[in-house]
Amino acid sequence: MSISLLLDMAASSNPDRRAVVCGQVRWTVAELKALAQGGSGVLAGSGARSLVYVGTGGHLLPLLLFAAAEASVPFTPLNYRLGADALGALIARLDTPLLVCDDEFHEIVAREVSGSGVAVVRSVEFLEQAAVAEPVSVAVDPEQVAVVLFTSGTTSTPKAVELTHNNLVSYITRTIEFDSAATQDAALVCVPPYHIAGIGAAMSHLYAGRKVVYLRAFDAAEWIAVVTRESVTTATVVPTMLARIVAELQRTGATLPSLQTLAYGGSKVALPLLRSALHLLPEVGFVNAYGLTETSSTVAVLGPDEHRAAMTSDDPAVARRLGSVGTPVPGIELQIRDASGTVLPAGATGELYVRGPQVSGRYTGIGSVLDAHGWFATKDVAELDVDGFLYIGGRSDDTIIRGGENIAPAEIEDVLVEHPQVREVAVIGIDDPQWGQIIVAVVVPDGDREPDPEELRGFVRASLRGSRTPDRVVFRTTLPATPTGKILRRDLVAEYSSQPVPGGTAGR
Repeated sequence: MSISLLLDMAASSNPDRRAVVCGQVRWTVAELKALAQGGSGVLAGSGARSLVYVGTGGHLLPLLLFAAAEASVPFTPLNYRLGADALGALIARLDTPLLVCDDEFHEIVAREVSGSGVAVVRSVEFLEQAAVAEPVSVAVDPEQVAVVLFTSGTTSTPKAVELTHNNLVSYITRTIEFDSAATQDAALVCVPPYHIAGIGAAMSHLYAGRKVVYLRAFDAAEWIAVVTRESVTTATVVPTMLARIVAELQRTGATLPSLQTLAYGGSKVALPLLRSALHLLPEVGFVNAYGLTETSSTVAVLGPDEHRAAMTSDDPAVARRLGSVGTPVPGIELQIRDASGTVLPAGATGELYVRGPQVSGRYTGIGSVLDAHGWFATKDVAELDVDGFLYIGGRSDDTIIRGGENIAPAEIEDVLVEHPQVREVAVIGIDDPQWGQIIVAVVVPDGDREPDPEELRGFVRASLRGSRTPDRVVFRTTLPATPTGKILRRDLVAEYSSQPVPGGTAGR
């Protein structure tokens, strides 16, 4: 089954339903399908063997996604925030691409690929051509690659993740009920087009029968205005967006009466921020969605009922679930393994492995990295409790080894962020000749005044073993992060490794 069949089903069910809203663009399902079919003709005529997009997304994302599927070529949206050299390096790794670019990126991309023979077309030109081109009909093997996404490269060179039609369709059909949305349902999408959440949203809301409203550049005030103007019922944000939305709601006193569901993910949300959001929007159902590019988006979900139960429960085990990412979605299996590959019991911490038909685990130029039984190693440190709730403790690459003891940064971050004078924190390991590594807490203060480093160290020591106490505490106004809120730890490590960290190594 091709992902294009998701569009066919939606068009057969209700062709005149509003499907996509982006600025002045307001397409019905039938209009989206017609343009996607025309786009397939544009692709076929170009001779391209892949479709690449550099732009901010919006209505272009579903159009290009389904046009590529109709033409049976892979679709790759690239990170438009990258510099010319980085974009050029990624484009060079793709097979005979047709590049579609928004106006503001056309010049830089065209200049970068000049002389390579790669065809470049402006987004508006592609739309014009798709409106008049003859569609093509190409048979698609379900195991053929539908989407190629580059990982963020926060810890290494970006990998090109290959997601097949079967991977993506399995995710949608197992987690979404077809045409299940109410007539008035509308989803607000403001995640980047090159992120798996953007790809998933383009398919899932269409399949559910929900209007998709795109906000191409996030601004908290505009986000609130769009929710009100379009009567948005569901939205997805990353943690940095949630923090700004909460601050804007607190500043203005605005309300969101139409909003029924607010999903968050992409990286970990600090519990103080989550509690503030839950108190501020008590009628909204919060959803924590955890997934990876290699798993075709979400593999575990903490739903609204679990959020409410955790917020109000006197049972420590239930209350703790507010910090979990929930339980597996249908069709997904989870295991926690130790370094030797042994499956660990409930409550033990190790590396998370995932298995299911939506899991790809395949990279261009590398092939599949699934083990002999189809399990994918996520590189995430995790725990499954006795009731099957999953807790993510950060990346295994981020583990600090101090004096021979393995320390997960998240363990310390979860404590420090609860301090009233801490807004954000990232804990990193810096090489040290005596200890191997020392613990450095990089703190963004909540307010104009920096808290006393010794007070913060004592705050950690009161909750964790002395070996978890930060050796040093430094302050910044912001933390470097990807657009989806993932902290760029390697940038922090490079910065603080290359200069003396104030304060010296403190005692335990």
